Amino acid sequence: MGKEERYFMGIDVGTYESKGVLIDKDCRILCQASQKHGLENPRPGWYEHDAEAVWWGDVCKISRLLLERSRLDPAQIECVGLSALGCDCVPVDEHCRPLCKAILYGIDSRAQDEIEQIKSYYGDRFAQVFSRPLVSSSISPKILWIKNHLPDVYFKTHKFLTASSFLTAKMTGRYCIDKYLIGSFAPLYDETGINETQCSLFCRPEQLAEVTLATDVIGTVTPEAAARTGLLPGTKVLTGTGDSGAESVSCGVFSPGAVMIQLGSTCFFIYNAGHSPSGGCIQPGPYLIPGTYCLAAGTNNGGTLTKWYRDQLFPVLLAKEEAGGENAYAAMAQIAASVPAGSGGLFTLPYFAGERTPIHDPQAKGMIFGLQPHHTRAHLYRSALEGIGYSIAQHFDLLAENRLPVHKIMAVGGGAKNPLWLQIIADMLNREIFVPEVTVGACYGDAILCALACGCYDSLEALGEKIRISRTIRPIPENHAVYQKGKPVFQRLYEATKELMHGLL
Repeated sequence: MGKEERYFMGIDVGTYESKGVLIDKDCRILCQASQKHGLENPRPGWYEHDAEAVWWGDVCKISRLLLERSRLDPAQIECVGLSALGCDCVPVDEHCRPLCKAILYGIDSRAQDEIEQIKSYYGDRFAQVFSRPLVSSSISPKILWIKNHLPDVYFKTHKFLTASSFLTAKMTGRYCIDKYLIGSFAPLYDETGINETQCSLFCRPEQLAEVTLATDVIGTVTPEAAARTGLLPGTKVLTGTGDSGAESVSCGVFSPGAVMIQLGSTCFFIYNAGHSPSGGCIQPGPYLIPGTYCLAAGTNNGGTLTKWYRDQLFPVLLAKEEAGGENAYAAMAQIAASVPAGSGGLFTLPYFAGERTPIHDPQAKGMIFGLQPHHTRAHLYRSALEGIGYSIAQHFDLLAENRLPVHKIMAVGGGAKNPLWLQIIADMLNREIFVPEVTVGACYGDAILCALACGCYDSLEALGEKIRISRTIRPIPENHAVYQKGKPVFQRLYEATKELMHGLL
């Protein structure tokens, strides 16, 4: 390989695993690497990561692995793109050292009192100031929680960062956040940048990162970062973005009406609107591609729920996998596929860790309703997948209510490997679901953004030609009819029990 050839590195840090990829200018993958890590849950409703050890540590390890496996000269890496789990908060000192554990996204619900404090503070002005509901994934209440509960940390904080901002700051020494992510900081940013008039309750304006675009080169790898990552000092680095946004790029959500369903630890949705829409319970905002807009929404439960079922109901399958046997999730899907649509009258509310959209209720609880003697583990697991499917269908109902057309649905993430789950979603929506040929995820989108930022493509259409479809899942009409009957039952179960849920510990 000649040194004149250009390559692009993308690395994404997720809830339980980080992944990296190297691609060429034609978006072909040279090599991949991954690194698993844990999730800390020190108290009910608290979810944390060690930003230095997990986030930055994984990026350094994966960068070195990619360079080692590809055998490329680091000088051939033109640009690095980074993404990470979004809607989280880590306070750092002036040397970008974390001052406490990072508070994670919507699964962390510790700041509920702060949400009420903010609502009381703004009073009648709340709807005018906030363009969306305050929920557990909102970052301003997390900052206020640090102010209220960790005053020493708050006093020492140089910047309040989200994960991608932390990582790019470690790479370049510059504190930036991409325009796609600023909505989760409401009301601390507006379309022009930091909203200084709204900061007084939360923090000083200078404690926030500056706003740049996801496709902007914000700096280069510092000598210190080069020593940790194996990259060459001076290598270009993009702003960085959220994992879901990067994953939507990886599957070609480039045109209005295209939707990504990300079946990861949580479920996340991005709808390319082409203009600035109003989406009701779905969050509107700028998209990663300059000049475009999207609606974004996310649940708290997806792969985390299937993991719970694996660990609690199918430990034998997990043990077989660990001994070199079949993947436990694949075996579970085969078992559950023996159960017809509707799970024999069994319904599962998948709110095991509260819920973000569409119900915005961090105190929601999981429920298994309709148990009868004939039900088995297979019924229970299929019902869990259907519960997540019903939740996904509610988001598409919101799009329809707002007269937003859907032209193409792409499924990505680890759950896209589960054929039963994809079939359930296709049947729920009564629409075709497409799975891209490359399913490595957000890190691939990060690398694609690098190629776009460095001028390898002069149009989104040309870039879109590189995203190929591997599978199409078509709905089964009889199953759709079953789910249409089940949908009102699913919706009424939450409404009928939410007050009881809120009374539980």
